[in-house]
Amino acid sequence: MRFSIATRLKSFSYAFQGFAFMLKTQHNAWLHLIATVAVVCAGFVLQVSAEDWRWLIAAIALVWLAEAMNTAFEHLCDVVSPEFHPSVKRAKDIAASAVLFAAIAAALIGAITFWPYLA
Repeated sequence: MRFSIATRLKSFSYAFQGFAFMLKTQHNAWLHLIATVAVVCAGFVLQVSAEDWRWLIAAIALVWLAEAMNTAFEHLCDVVSPEFHPSVKRAKDIAASAVLFAAIAAALIGAITFWPYLA
């Protein structure tokens, strides 16, 4: 298949469809969205430095990446094994724990980053 701008634009539309699906189906994605908006607003209000923005963006990206991978993993597991299976449950729980770890790390990064601006 040859490279074309139309094909590349189409792939972006698939990514946005996936993001929209994640927001529609995952309650925690709404919490991540609220946290993302709050962090970005706080960053602008507190006028954080470019260096600090790098940390905040990395933390936000880490959480969204973990949430997206968890959502994809859960849906794939549901197709492969629609019935309950203890191993599938464990796999889903482990994927969910990745989101939890990412969110905790992001919260710590946010606290360390914003602390000097608030002190």
